[in-house]
Amino acid sequence: MMTNVHNGTLAALVCAGVLAATAAGAAEDRSDWPASITVGTASQGGTYYIYGTGWADMVAKELDINAGAEVTGGPVQNATLVETGDHDFGMVTMGPARLAWDGESELAPGMEHRSIRAVFPMYQTTLQIIALEGSGIDSVEDLDGKTVGVGPAGGTADMYHPQLFELMGLDVDTRNGGASDQAGQLQDGLIDAFAFAAGMPVAAFSQLEAQEEVNIFSYENHEPILDQYSELSSASIPADVYSSLDQEVPAISVWNFAITHEDMPESLVYQVTKTIMENHDRMVEIHKAGTETVPENFRHNGFIPWHPGAVRWFQENGYEIPEDLRG
Repeated sequence: MMTNVHNGTLAALVCAGVLAATAAGAAEDRSDWPASITVGTASQGGTYYIYGTGWADMVAKELDINAGAEVTGGPVQNATLVETGDHDFGMVTMGPARLAWDGESELAPGMEHRSIRAVFPMYQTTLQIIALEGSGIDSVEDLDGKTVGVGPAGGTADMYHPQLFELMGLDVDTRNGGASDQAGQLQDGLIDAFAFAAGMPVAAFSQLEAQEEVNIFSYENHEPILDQYSELSSASIPADVYSSLDQEVPAISVWNFAITHEDMPESLVYQVTKTIMENHDRMVEIHKAGTETVPENFRHNGFIPWHPGAVRWFQENGYEIPEDLRG
């Protein structure tokens, strides 16, 4: 009996020792973590702010760390704030991120943003075009010689559509304006089509198709586009996104990724990646765009090196990060 008690006591002490060592190891892992982390998003009310605030709150609770989202000017500013170390994490669209990477950011021209690192895939922004059915315009090729709205100056649509029209050899007169304004201009016959870039569905498109017979389409010949723009991806507009569609429509999209600085502690980035990638249902609850926040979409990053902490999580879970993209 005494032997059993002794053995039981010894086992308890060993267990306690293991737990203490584990706790000490965990504390040691966090010794180089910042006291708090800031996530750069965009303006309040937009998808970036809602999505970013949501995942920052989730990370704060899961990792017991102070984390918060901050209003910014969006992807262009976020890339620079992370590059300079003013923000710990940021959210970027791959187009502006590519320009920043190459030192062509409109915010910091000449500064190559080579310290940014990818953390996890967010969701895609799809290039979509709408025209009134009566115009006879139902393909990108039909835009030759036409006047087309491309959203606000400096936006993703304004960045890509004019370049893609030129790549395809089309003579298109582009105009800038807000989404609602350009939908109204289309109805009034002031422009022939409206080419935008956003998550699906685009509210202005949905409102327009509720009032008019419309054609919604995108780019079908993807090969020359993807050869020219490594940050773009093949995508599609599902038939159930818009009531005017009766089948899936081929499209081009640009992905959004969360980024951090190369000097961010590996263990912290690992835990952030783990938290987001292993809580898909909660990401969808934060915003519908979170449907696309799944590990498989890591492949849509073709140029930003992955942070070692993110690489570790993806590799552990069977996702092979290309060797040339391991930061």
